[in-house]
Amino acid sequence: MTHHRTIELRAAGTALVLGVPDSGLPHVLHWGADLPDLEGLAAAASPAAANNGVDTPAWISLLPTQGEGWRGHPGLSGHHEGRVTYPRWHRVEVVVDPMEGADTGADGAVGAGDRAGAGGQATVTAEGGGLRIRCELRLEASGLVRARNTVTNLDPDPWTLDALHVTLPLPREAEEVLDLTGRWVRERSPQRQPLSMGTRMRASRRGRSGHDAPLLLTAGSTGFGFRHGEVWGVHTAWSGDHVHLAERLPEGAGQADAVIAGGELLHPGEVRLVRGQSYSTPWVFLSWSDRGLDGMSARVHRWLRARPEHSRAPRPVVLNTWEAVYFDHDLTRLTELADTAARIGVERFVLDDGWFRGRRDDTAGLGDWTVDPDVWPDGLHPLFDHVRALGMEVGLWVEPEMVNPDSDLARAHPDWLLAPEDHLPPPSRNQQVLDLGRPEVLEHVFGRLDSLVTEYRPDYLKWDHNRDLMEAVHRPTGSAGVHGQTHAVYALLDRLREHHPGLEIESCSSGGGRVDLGILARTDRVWASDNNDPLERLAIQRWTGLLLPPELVGSHVGGPESHTTGRVTALSARLLTSLMSHAGIEWDVTGCSEDELAALTSWIGLYKELRPLLHSGDPVHADPADPAEQLDGVVAPDRGEAVFRYARLASSARALPGRVRLPGLGEDRRYRVTWRREAGCPSTMQQVMPEWFVKGEAVVSGAVLVRSGLQMPGLNPAQALLLHLREV
Repeated sequence: MTHHRTIELRAAGTALVLGVPDSGLPHVLHWGADLPDLEGLAAAASPAAANNGVDTPAWISLLPTQGEGWRGHPGLSGHHEGRVTYPRWHRVEVVVDPMEGADTGADGAVGAGDRAGAGGQATVTAEGGGLRIRCELRLEASGLVRARNTVTNLDPDPWTLDALHVTLPLPREAEEVLDLTGRWVRERSPQRQPLSMGTRMRASRRGRSGHDAPLLLTAGSTGFGFRHGEVWGVHTAWSGDHVHLAERLPEGAGQADAVIAGGELLHPGEVRLVRGQSYSTPWVFLSWSDRGLDGMSARVHRWLRARPEHSRAPRPVVLNTWEAVYFDHDLTRLTELADTAARIGVERFVLDDGWFRGRRDDTAGLGDWTVDPDVWPDGLHPLFDHVRALGMEVGLWVEPEMVNPDSDLARAHPDWLLAPEDHLPPPSRNQQVLDLGRPEVLEHVFGRLDSLVTEYRPDYLKWDHNRDLMEAVHRPTGSAGVHGQTHAVYALLDRLREHHPGLEIESCSSGGGRVDLGILARTDRVWASDNNDPLERLAIQRWTGLLLPPELVGSHVGGPESHTTGRVTALSARLLTSLMSHAGIEWDVTGCSEDELAALTSWIGLYKELRPLLHSGDPVHADPADPAEQLDGVVAPDRGEAVFRYARLASSARALPGRVRLPGLGEDRRYRVTWRREAGCPSTMQQVMPEWFVKGEAVVSGAVLVRSGLQMPGLNPAQALLLHLREV
């Protein structure tokens, strides 16, 4: 195959190189490390043909199908009223639009002068098989690839879409695959396996991202970790059903060895395009790094932080009332809680579930978004006015997508449920799902939310979503409804924020059940988990950070005994676990002792001091030699300051922890290492402590800290300490 054009997109040490053939769609010649010289790349990548296979070498395009000799999951599949579609693409056009400041060559490709520059975009259009395809590939300034595909039906017959994915190649060095799984109160559990022959697919049919969402399905070199190895990751920015996969076949993948892909999972007949109609995939995010998972995540974090909608305001300390009062709403009790919250430095007070009509437990009232006059005879104004007078912002819990069968709304409109005509799906959390794909339902829910926000002027909505979507049928047509429901939720959020500029919204979904970049295009943070047990949270937050920077992840200090695990933990460990995210409290602090209140006050002051660093720096994670410990940190972009949390998860066979290396620092710097004790002192088990720990500080070179390490004290299980480093 001959190439008449090579397209080079470069940014932040990453290169995405496309070969444009004389006929057919472009294919990826290289995705990975920037190449200073591309001479001979196309020839070096040219595939061979195996015996007993396709007789001619197979180049795998941006939309691989069997027509190219690809036997794996197709990039595009569907049919025209039963006529299967295998397009032979023609009228191929490729347009390259460099980002501002990029240098272009004579053919419009981003040229060698932009090898460390601002990236660019390639847009490919083509026709074939009664379809038009449009492939968009953006290389962002952080080195992150964003891509999506759009298909349009040109045929007189309707076209039913089975699958449309974004697919990029993997080299033979991608020998392992890592993804995440989990459940309620145990989200973000990592699992790893060889990327052997076959398919590693994670397909979700939950109607939301799911507690078991893979987040970033990652393929990488053998033994890759947070700080080492070459990795390639994919994330589908979609809050409905989705697919992530890595696939390796015995005959390879044309010019590559394997592929990685993502997209929406479509139900039978869910997307059916009449002539002239189009469907676009969600944006699919792909990140490469030769510096392990931290390097891959940093590209995503930097892109997120560069968005215009990303909040630059300090992330306020939150007190959420759920674990403080549950459904027991009482004005006197809640005003006392607000008084104590203000006294210790809380900045945002959020009234959780239980404020609306009939809501004395979770079996009734959901969907009736009217303040309960029996509990709140004067509405929420007395509480909210009191909270504002104390200098705090106000937040309110809602769950607009769901309904209890025992509610006025469900009784009045049983046909508004997202369910088959003849029966209801299995109940979950005593809830059914409202079909927001029906315009009248969407209008009703928007009207109730708009009225609430207009009357009570909350600064913040905690937006919950407490069940999977099962048997999600759009009754007016009898068709599958997850696709339409997801778009309707997005429209509802977009419209509400348009009507109420400045309103912040949290994505909560029975904890961390809806964590994806689709929902985060419309919300300001996620609730990582309903589990506030610090030992569980340390792992949950570490792996949520694979996709999200700390300021987008809510983490609250709970009471001494976790309501999800029953474990009793020290206050200092609970405080330090919450510190390095968007911090808050989920606890009835009116019952705290003066010592506990003093510790909370001190911790809040520490959070306010450190949050400019925590919410702008680069998260780093050590690959521990001992699984009983965990080290996480944030390092300033200029490497002049850093914070590290060292935690002991369990007892160890080691009598002493020894020296622990602190990643991400400037090796040519000198740092003053200070043990910050505002959150309290950990319990230890050691005859003699390290000298620096006894003194509380030491001046150490960056090279020593990164390459040799710092002797850590022997902490007891479920204990943590905080180190603050400043350049001297």
